[in-house]
Amino acid sequence: MTDKQTIADQLWRAEQTRQACTPVREFFTEQDPRALIDAAYAVQRINIERHLAEGRRVVGRKIGLTSLAVQRQLGVDSPDFGTLLDSMSICDGEEIQTSRLLQPKVEAELALVLERDLTHEKHSVADIIGATAYALASIEVVASRIEGWNIRLVDTVADNASSGLFVLGTQPMKLSKLDLVGMKMAMHAGDTLVSEGQGSACLGNPLHAACWLADTMVRAGTPLRAGDIVLTGALGPMAAVVPGTTYTARIEGFTPVRAIFSQE
Repeated sequence: MTDKQTIADQLWRAEQTRQACTPVREFFTEQDPRALIDAAYAVQRINIERHLAEGRRVVGRKIGLTSLAVQRQLGVDSPDFGTLLDSMSICDGEEIQTSRLLQPKVEAELALVLERDLTHEKHSVADIIGATAYALASIEVVASRIEGWNIRLVDTVADNASSGLFVLGTQPMKLSKLDLVGMKMAMHAGDTLVSEGQGSACLGNPLHAACWLADTMVRAGTPLRAGDIVLTGALGPMAAVVPGTTYTARIEGFTPVRAIFSQE
């Protein structure tokens, strides 16, 4: 069996020292694909528990690999998920210390904030709509502890779905006011357009991604709860972060949200 603690230690050390490590996929011994992914999630949980032991708390989940193009690139046919901690949350307008992150990139997403638990074995879109208090525009700052972003599915799952930070906008919107499939997104670095897309880029509909997550978290024994933040997935391509740059995401229906990176 894979020594999950050793792999978790390697990723933890990379985060603490800000020195990226080699891909961890070569250290897994499971042959069955499902067992392999389960082992990677077990590694993810080890390091989340470390954060919790240091006083942090879980505030939600993020969905990764919602782009069909990225899924094809990694040879997978479903998304993955990571855990959001309170220490990852950034307010729009708050400066991000660039040096705290490894190989950061940004992507614009729709965030959902829940007001009801999602505990069914199988959820419908109506369940997600009924459980959502409001939506926010957001920018996820992804980061990888794996050197050169040389990742496969096992690497990113073990690495908490390549989570870094997330910036939430401050204009809450009811889902009934939004065109979730057709909403357009444009993200600029300063005045330069670096990413554009729309709601359909996220598994065809961000609520489809949210259904997948709700079902998956119930199977994992940790269902989504009232108050949880759900980052539903990218609305367009990721953009690499340049220190000293402000990234502004404009998602149709919302005021802009900004990720402001320090010069260092």
